[in-house]
Amino acid sequence: MSSVAGSSTRSRALSVGHAAGWAWGKLGDMLDGPFRALQRHIGAHRMAYVFLLPNILVFGLFSFWPMLLNFYIAFTGGQSVILSDRPFVGLDNFRELLNCPSYLDPKTCPVAGFSFWTGVWNTLFFAVVQVPVMIVTALITALILNREIRARGFWRAIYFYPVMLSPVVIAVTWDWVLKRRGILNALLENVVDGWNAFAGTTLFPFFLFTVLAIALSQLLARFSRPLAIGAALAIAPLVAWLVPHEVWSLPTYRPVNWLIDARSGWPTFWVIFVYTWGHLGFYMLILLAGLQAIPKDLYEAAEMDGTSRSRQFWRITLPLLAPTMIVVLVLSLIRAFQVFDEVYVLTGGGPGQATKMIVQHIYESAFIGDAKRYGIAAASSVLVAGVLLILTLAQLAATRKRAGG
Repeated sequence: MSSVAGSSTRSRALSVGHAAGWAWGKLGDMLDGPFRALQRHIGAHRMAYVFLLPNILVFGLFSFWPMLLNFYIAFTGGQSVILSDRPFVGLDNFRELLNCPSYLDPKTCPVAGFSFWTGVWNTLFFAVVQVPVMIVTALITALILNREIRARGFWRAIYFYPVMLSPVVIAVTWDWVLKRRGILNALLENVVDGWNAFAGTTLFPFFLFTVLAIALSQLLARFSRPLAIGAALAIAPLVAWLVPHEVWSLPTYRPVNWLIDARSGWPTFWVIFVYTWGHLGFYMLILLAGLQAIPKDLYEAAEMDGTSRSRQFWRITLPLLAPTMIVVLVLSLIRAFQVFDEVYVLTGGGPGQATKMIVQHIYESAFIGDAKRYGIAAASSVLVAGVLLILTLAQLAATRKRAGG
């Protein structure tokens, strides 16, 4: 019965497939005549523009038109979204953003300038720290995953998986981990309590004796093995049984406000960590492709010459991977200047203004609060677009240089 049912299902699937193919063929026949007539009218060399036209229209509607609109709004004032109701103010919005007694101290700036320059400096600090961390971590991960290790495909998928997640999902997940009553504080508290409980047991001196004996014997073995063994047997028991166990106990763990205490620096650290964790797989994949493009015979020749692994890395891997790393550097810089989603969901720009980025300033200027300052938001985004344009041109130059060899 099951074979009959399966045969019937396959027959229905084939029928549906044949029907779809027939309909698709008929549609092609219907369009063939008009397209032939159009080709005779405009010429074969212009038909490419006809096929590109739908994409050009969509791209222009959702990319070019908003860019032109934003550029126009940057030179207007008022709170209306209707363009005809927005008065032309020239460069006033840019002057308000740039009119600051000290760019290094945003507190000396007016309200709009304070928010703008706070976002600028926070974003610059984020980019300067996060980008090198991202590149080094991605390079190390790519080097490891390029080797013949067990379950290499599985580990590549694991590291790439966060890239497929929504930034909001990433931020919410890490918020569960990092809040005061979150997973990290609970884990650290259990570790401290468990260690203190273990330090008070009768087994702890034996554990301490074993660890100290091994450490001392390894440390002194380079001088004299009998001396190492004698010192280990003489010192380790004294330390293990005569030193009170309270000395080895850890202080009671107090839950840390990882995302709230600005003086500790933890909010900035975790913002960089979470963003790096979420985007690491993308850059790792690019570097992995670059590593696999390096000819294997170079490494084989180096091994035949007795070249060490570290020298192979500095003399072969790094120079040949440099063009790929330049692309990764420019891409990660551009993404770092656009950081918003993860940080906004994770910290909301706080505590205070500690993690407020430039894109958050643009968003809040335009959409948060009763006074919607679309002109200030648009002017800020024009300035940021200028920086991104420079980075994009640098990427194009690096790509062309790579293509040219």
